[in-house]
Amino acid sequence: MTRLLLALALAAIAIEGAAASDIDGTWLRDDGNARVRIAPCGDKICATNLWIGDTSKGEAAGDKLVMTLARQPDGTFSGNAYDPKRDWTYAMTITATPGALTTRGCIVGRLICRDVNWKAAE
Repeated sequence: MTRLLLALALAAIAIEGAAASDIDGTWLRDDGNARVRIAPCGDKICATNLWIGDTSKGEAAGDKLVMTLARQPDGTFSGNAYDPKRDWTYAMTITATPGALTTRGCIVGRLICRDVNWKAAE
């Protein structure tokens, strides 16, 4: 029984790692105001601001979202994202296509959502 539980735990870690690799990288937000690095951080995935053009809305380099995501049957990644700076938790969905991402963050029981498009940085 212990071996079965260990095998299932290792399989889950491998699946999460594979899912993260599809979205790992440096991304440019479609409004040109942000450059973000998505990469594993411990057992989670972090999106860290590398550069912010206009900081008037409170965004700064070094800010991060800590995400717990899982690949869904439709190929998207879905889960939660925590913003430690604002102490907010979002429902998060990421749709990845070659060279592009669309992120959808929602609050208030998914009643208020915002989509952001990203392209791979060169």
